Amino acid sequence: MDNENSPHTKFKRILVGVDDSPDAQLAFRYAVSEARLSGASLVIASILENEEMNVYQALSKDYVHGERKELVAHLKEYRDLALRSGVKTVDTVVEEGDPGETIVKKVIPAVKADLLIVGSLSKKGVRKYFGSQAAYMAKYSPISVMVVR
Repeated sequence: MDNENSPHTKFKRILVGVDDSPDAQLAFRYAVSEARLSGASLVIASILENEEMNVYQALSKDYVHGERKELVAHLKEYRDLALRSGVKTVDTVVEEGDPGETIVKKVIPAVKADLLIVGSLSKKGVRKYFGSQAAYMAKYSPISVMVVR
């Protein structure tokens, strides 16, 4: 069957938002599988949320740098896993700000993704990056959004 006439959209560049919640792990696994099957490149993004730092931490360049460094290292592990799983091209992005807004307004246009995959639930505590933001992203994203449950 000719793929061109298939109603299924073939995505070329998939963006997945990750944190350390179980939902984000599911979203990541789904994104890796989708990227591998469709031959798409994968961009793994995480957002350093400013609100989670107290005022002294926010003023301390060392603290912010430490948090960012930890996040970058974490994304490298995700990247290695995606590459080992057979995804050909994998990039990572760390940004700062409100997760939903940052993904929609900055990351999507910057990486030129055509599909965004996120988990549906937020994790309570330090790393509740994406879940509560899923509805925002689904509503305002300029590209297709898959919310993994």
